[in-house]
Amino acid sequence: MKLESYELFKSADIQTILQTLETELKNRNESPFWRDKVVPFSAAILSVLIPLRDANMLFSPEGVPQSELTPELFLRWSDFLSLKTLAFTIQKSNEAGVLLRTKLDEATCKKYESIDLEVLADYLARYTVNLENESLDFPISNYNLHQGVSNVIKSLL
Repeated sequence: MKLESYELFKSADIQTILQTLETELKNRNESPFWRDKVVPFSAAILSVLIPLRDANMLFSPEGVPQSELTPELFLRWSDFLSLKTLAFTIQKSNEAGVLLRTKLDEATCKKYESIDLEVLADYLARYTVNLENESLDFPISNYNLHQGVSNVIKSLL
């Protein structure tokens, strides 16, 4: 990972990160197929991770507290199953008014403020993720596609 990527994820806003990814895609002359997938996928992930970062409430897919948003943490959440789990975690947390399903301390979790899930929910719905029932699976082809998208993102960072 490039040093610039760490600084970017540590403090930049969502638009700056997305613009950087888009610029990298163009500079590398990446296939239009991947270019059309990387930025919307990244926007969906960051639409939740940036508010969590700014509230000092980041956690890993296993619920372990994280001190900062790094490219590695971003890539861990880019696993399509993890992203689905994140969406349900935030949805349940929004309903409860407290951050759930994490190992963050109770005092921190109580400071949770609702996060807008529109961007992430719209993205997941396009790939047939059932947003009503967490136990329902999505097509494996969508998982495989997003593994490819994650690999492209990893190569950019």
